[in-house]
Amino acid sequence: MELQEVPLKGEKSDEAEGAGEALVEVKTQEEAEPNEYDRLQSPSEDVYSETVFNNPPAPKTKDKQAGGNERLYRYGCLFLTVLCFILVLVIVILCMKLQTGSTSCAEKSQLIHTGEHNCVQQCAKGWILFGKSCFFMSTVRLTWAESQKNCSSSGGSLAVITTQHVQSFLTKYGNLKYWIGLRHSDNAWNWVNNTQLQQSFWMKSPHDGDCAILSSTDPAETNWDRASCQAATYFICQQQI
Repeated sequence: MELQEVPLKGEKSDEAEGAGEALVEVKTQEEAEPNEYDRLQSPSEDVYSETVFNNPPAPKTKDKQAGGNERLYRYGCLFLTVLCFILVLVIVILCMKLQTGSTSCAEKSQLIHTGEHNCVQQCAKGWILFGKSCFFMSTVRLTWAESQKNCSSSGGSLAVITTQHVQSFLTKYGNLKYWIGLRHSDNAWNWVNNTQLQQSFWMKSPHDGDCAILSSTDPAETNWDRASCQAATYFICQQQI
């Protein structure tokens, strides 16, 4: 009976060894195959290193933005420079036109007095525009006949004053004694355009003579005087427009 028990022990040992080997294989398999929890706790890949490794383009983006801002700044400076140049050019052109227009009105003509001053028509240089006539005040002295001849050579005549406005205007712009186109003949005072005197502005006590003088240093209402036609004085010419 005892001899028969030995192999039983041996069988048990074999079975135990087989069971042990099975346990080792299970444990090895379990160790070889970690569960999901272990995977999450110990990821096989370095996620953070990959994330850091995949983000180097960020500095390049900043460089691109800096380059773009610099280009925009340059374009803005260029645009402002061109704009300033255009504005300066426009201002220069306007100033030149304004100066030309002022010269045209001031030197070549005077303004028509019709309530508002307008540079409408031009007179020759040195002549003054008033109403529908151009007037010229001489700077040399001649006799009455010589003065009339001088005015005629310019396409006009000695001034014919028929209104208070013209009388006041010539008195204002003159500062001397001037021949006007009024002369005594045939017992009447007549203008050089062959019309008789209607409205007059004689002094209270005029001198003797057959030709009329406008004394611009006296009040416009009473500044006509008489003088010899052979006397020499300044004169006022008139051109009709």
